[in-house]
Amino acid sequence: MQSVHLDYGDSQMEVSLPDSATIFRYGKERNTLPSIDSLEATRKALENPLGFPPLRELGGKGKKVVIGFPDRVKGGSHATAHRRVAIPMIIEELQKAGTELEDITLLCCMGLHRKNHLEDWLDYLGKDIVDQFYPDRLINHDAEAEDLCDFGEDGHGNVVQCNRLMAEADVPIVIGHCAGNPYGGFSGGYKMIVTGMAGWRSIASHHCPKTMHRKDWLGASTQSHMRHQFKSIGQAMEKAMGKKFFAIDAVIGQFAEVLDVQAGEIEAVEKATWPLAERWTNLNLDMPAPADVLVMGLPRDFHYGPGMGSNPVLLSLAIAGQLSRCWHAFREGGVIIAAAICDGDFNDQWFPSYQKTFETCQEFTTVTDFLRSEEMLKIATDKEFCRLYSEEYAYHPFHAMSMLSGGSVLEKWCSRVILVGAKAPKYVRALGYTPARNFDEALQLAERLSGKDPRILCTPNCFTAGAAVHLHVNSN
Repeated sequence: MQSVHLDYGDSQMEVSLPDSATIFRYGKERNTLPSIDSLEATRKALENPLGFPPLRELGGKGKKVVIGFPDRVKGGSHATAHRRVAIPMIIEELQKAGTELEDITLLCCMGLHRKNHLEDWLDYLGKDIVDQFYPDRLINHDAEAEDLCDFGEDGHGNVVQCNRLMAEADVPIVIGHCAGNPYGGFSGGYKMIVTGMAGWRSIASHHCPKTMHRKDWLGASTQSHMRHQFKSIGQAMEKAMGKKFFAIDAVIGQFAEVLDVQAGEIEAVEKATWPLAERWTNLNLDMPAPADVLVMGLPRDFHYGPGMGSNPVLLSLAIAGQLSRCWHAFREGGVIIAAAICDGDFNDQWFPSYQKTFETCQEFTTVTDFLRSEEMLKIATDKEFCRLYSEEYAYHPFHAMSMLSGGSVLEKWCSRVILVGAKAPKYVRALGYTPARNFDEALQLAERLSGKDPRILCTPNCFTAGAAVHLHVNSN
């Protein structure tokens, strides 16, 4: 047997696995990646944009410019993080054309995530940038804004909405991070725009069971139905605006290090960044066949904020996300064992609508039935929940619905999810999972379901070792 420490709440859980189990520790194994000077790469990309003239030719006196950037969930806060490097260079190029600093606004494209405090921006943008623009020209997008542009529907029936400030800019610029994402293929490109600066009804067009319960939602694919929706909605935005976004995307690695930078038209930037992003994202394991059992550990706090390992809705989405990362190394219908504290702490300050959403969902036969119901709509449009999002730095109420959509893929593609270490097992049962008193009990149940000596893949630190790669069975 081999001893493994799984992330668990605020500490770790020591467990024993058979010697035959494959243990993949994120951060220890990775593909060979290029080492570049992020400043030089960014400058070169801005000087040679794809499908656009340089910004020094696009800007000009009197032109209004909006620079959209992703929030703190992705991209890092170190000195050479893409946002920190790109924003000053973009401004420098625009000023060469005569653009005045007062005509440039920075827009945080956080979509349905909680808005950013000044302290958040200081952390990941840096004091120099913040001092130039705060408070009047460094602003949060608001998915509930009364003046949100409503562009109707695209050719596939997706709702098309856009931040008005961005839509009416003379030069709309977006900064993105391209990396494998378990919740929709790859980040950056059209995804950044469609999820970051739209209204909740537009986001609901793709963050829903109709999209997320498809098999092609799993694994980092550039050709999934969700990615096609991102492109369709993004191009519908551009058509309605009468102009294209100027994008500057960085391919980022495990710790948000910049691996490449490309600028210009979004579709061209996606084509230029995806090959390297795919190479970094996908890693082959030395396994003869896909695993029957996937083992993981969940800390209390990770990318969406405090409570992901305790809030039952968020932990379900996290487990589904790791299933997505391991989709090509795990057999359909296999068993998942997850260590999670699951104590029922919803973190009402950050996620005020989540407990109401979770409890209401229990009244329906399936998650999909709930997400199609009038009760869901009442919560998603609840005036107080929406006010807390717009004014009190809370997540938007529809964010909970999107997490339920993603988390419920587990019941579709797994035979059982076993949760070890839950402090409040009633939430485990309410999710449709099986609570286990200890890890040995969970492993015994997994063996009864999968057969004697199942193939086991364990990812003990998949949420605490930076951006996680997507695992594949070695085809050689």
